[in-house]
Amino acid sequence: MTGTVLVAFGSKNGATAEIAQAVAQTLRKDGLTVEVRPAADVSDLEPYDAVVIGGGLYAGRWHKDARSFVRRQRRQLACRPVWLFSSGPLDPSASEREIPPVPDVRRALDRIGAVEHTTFGGCLRESARGRIAKMIVSSGKGGDYRDFTQIGDWSSRIAVQLAAEAADRPERR
Repeated sequence: MTGTVLVAFGSKNGATAEIAQAVAQTLRKDGLTVEVRPAADVSDLEPYDAVVIGGGLYAGRWHKDARSFVRRQRRQLACRPVWLFSSGPLDPSASEREIPPVPDVRRALDRIGAVEHTTFGGCLRESARGRIAKMIVSSGKGGDYRDFTQIGDWSSRIAVQLAAEAADRPERR
């Protein structure tokens, strides 16, 4: 693939944005051109040949910016390869087993025909904003459960799939 991959994200406290940066770093290492942007800031997908969309999970819902992005860009997303990720469980479960998508993400998968979805562990630090987040952290249930090896492996699989797709396409003259 010679085009650009967009990694768009919805993140409240920055942990999902850090995952998006890690995805982009791996895709770049694997030879792709990548832009990372908050989902709320993306108005046009014309410059991108593929898209990765990530959203933090809050009370069983995908981040509102990720949901809105999929709604706004539904037609353009359906015309290119798209991968989705969620971040959220504040325990090691996402590293131990596949976690099914929450209903918001399931709808997005179906609407745009996304290639794949995965869930990564979440991160909630003491600096988290919001009353509920602060209560979770103060109760001792916060922490960083992101597995950056898992994130890198998933991102490399995307790069391989994009390379295979490009190899299958006839050359333009």
